[in-house]
Amino acid sequence: MAIQRSLRVSQSIKRELAQMLLKDIKDERISGLVSIVDVECTADCRSAKVFVSVFGDEAAQSGTMEALNEKIGVIRGELCRRLRLRFAPELQFKLDKSLERGAKVSEILGKIARGEV
Repeated sequence: MAIQRSLRVSQSIKRELAQMLLKDIKDERISGLVSIVDVECTADCRSAKVFVSVFGDEAAQSGTMEALNEKIGVIRGELCRRLRLRFAPELQFKLDKSLERGAKVSEILGKIARGEV
């Protein structure tokens, strides 16, 4: 029962954070292609790890993570309001480089298929 709730809350947080990044969070440091890859909530939904992928250079990645961590209080409050949660979960933003690695692998495979390597 608790696991189903934490999964449901995780998916809701992921969806709402994506919407907030598109429309509500305005910061010039958030640059490049930013996506919420995954959200892992604890069983009691009091804390959540948010895995963020930033497709861009190191400066874009560090700037985006810095901006998100500075706005964590506002983000928590807005999530609590939108999802009608009793407690706003403690958020931890983690940089996820899996999409970037996947793009590099696809690029290498494309070069191999074209005979460039």
